[in-house]
Amino acid sequence: MSTMAVEDVAVAVRTGFWTRDRKIGAGALLLGLLAAGLFGSLATGADARFTLSEDAGGAALAVEGTFGAILFGLVAAAAGAALLAGLPKRWFVPLLGVAIVGVVLSFLCWQVSAAPTGQNFMPLVNIVRGTFILALPLIFGALAGVLCERSGVVNVAIEGQLLMGAFAGALVGTIAASAWVGLIAAALGGALISLLLAVFTIRYLVDQVVMGIVLNLFAVGLTGFLYERLMQPEATKYNQPPRFEAWPIPVLSDIPVLGPALFRGNIFLYLALILVVVIHVALFRTRWGLRTRSVGEHPTAADTLGVKVLALRYRNVLLAGMVAGVGGASYTLALYTFSKNMIGGKGFIALAALIFGRWSPTGALLAALFFGFADQLGTYLSAIDSSIPSEFLAMLPYLATLLAVAGLVGKVRAPAADGKPYIKG
Repeated sequence: MSTMAVEDVAVAVRTGFWTRDRKIGAGALLLGLLAAGLFGSLATGADARFTLSEDAGGAALAVEGTFGAILFGLVAAAAGAALLAGLPKRWFVPLLGVAIVGVVLSFLCWQVSAAPTGQNFMPLVNIVRGTFILALPLIFGALAGVLCERSGVVNVAIEGQLLMGAFAGALVGTIAASAWVGLIAAALGGALISLLLAVFTIRYLVDQVVMGIVLNLFAVGLTGFLYERLMQPEATKYNQPPRFEAWPIPVLSDIPVLGPALFRGNIFLYLALILVVVIHVALFRTRWGLRTRSVGEHPTAADTLGVKVLALRYRNVLLAGMVAGVGGASYTLALYTFSKNMIGGKGFIALAALIFGRWSPTGALLAALFFGFADQLGTYLSAIDSSIPSEFLAMLPYLATLLAVAGLVGKVRAPAADGKPYIKG
C-alpha cells in the first residue's frame, strides 16, 4: 500500500466516515442535482451560445438550454459523488473544480437561453478580459498580503494601501502629466500606509489587526478630505491623469479567446502576472524567501541563526505596500478617475483571496480570478436583463467570497508567527 493511501486510511480512522472531503462531496452532489433539476426546468429550448469573440459573431459553442443545464448539473453531481466515495486526496482539487464549473455552466445555460432574443449569447473574450481587469486590484492586494503575512505581520490595511495608491496615482499623475510618474507616486502612497503599519506594529507592538483597521479609516478620511478640497472643485488640474494604453503582444494577441483577453492588456495586467511568478520563485527558491518564511514561522530560531528579524519585516511590509499601491493605480491610471472610497471593499476581498489561496502567490492569483469572475458575471447578467434581482447580482463577488472562505477552504494554517510581535531578547 502506498504512503498516500496509508495517510488517507489514517485520516479516515481519526475522523470517521464523514471527512471534510466527503462532506464537500455530499454538498457538491446535492448542489449538482439541484442545479440539474432547478436550472433545467427554468431553461428554455433556445440555444445557449458561447461565442469565441467579443460579440455575437464568429465561431461559437452552442448547446440547447434545457439539455445543457441538466447535463452540466449531472456532471457536477457525478464529481460530488466521486468525492463522497472517498477517492485519494490528489483527486480532491480536480473533482471540486469540475463540480464548481459544472454548476456554473448549468446556471449559465439557463440564463443565456432565457435571455431576450438577440442577447442569448455570452462573449467569452469579454468575460475573460473583464475577469482579469476586475481581478487586478485583488491580485496586487493578495500579493501584498503574502509578503506581509509570510513575514509574520497581519496586513488588514490592504484596503487603505489600494486606496492611497489610487489617490496618489491620480493626483501626482495629473500634476506631472505623466502616467509613469503617477505609477511611482502610487507605489509610494501604498508604502506610506505600510510604513505606518510597520512602525506601530513592529516598533511599538500595537495589535496588528486593530492597526490595520485604523489605517483603512485613516486612508478613507485623508483621501476623502483631499478629494473634496482639491479634486472635486478642480478636476482638470488634479483628477485627470494620463492613462496607460493597451500593449498588444504580437502573435500571442491573435490566439482565440485568450489572446485578446490576456495579450492586449495594459502594463498592470502584465505586471501582475510577472509579480506572481517573481514572488513565487523568490519566496520558495531564494535565500530571501527562506529567511522570510523562517521569520514568519519561527522568528526566534531565525534570529538565533543570524537573520535580522525586525529589519526583514520592515522591508517586506514596505515592499507589500508598494505592490498594493500599484494595484490601486490600476483603477485611476487605466480605468476611472478617482472618487471617494472607490476601492469599495476590494482590499478585504484580496485578504480573503490570500486565505483562499493558502498564503501562496499562485493560489492568491487563482482565488483573485475566481472572485473577479463572480464580479464580471454579475455585470454580464445585468446586461442581458437577467430575471435575478440586480441587488443580488451586486452581491455576487461578496457572496462568492463568503462561500469560498467559509465553505471551500476548510482548515488552513497561517504562518505560525503571523500576527505575533517579536521582542528581541
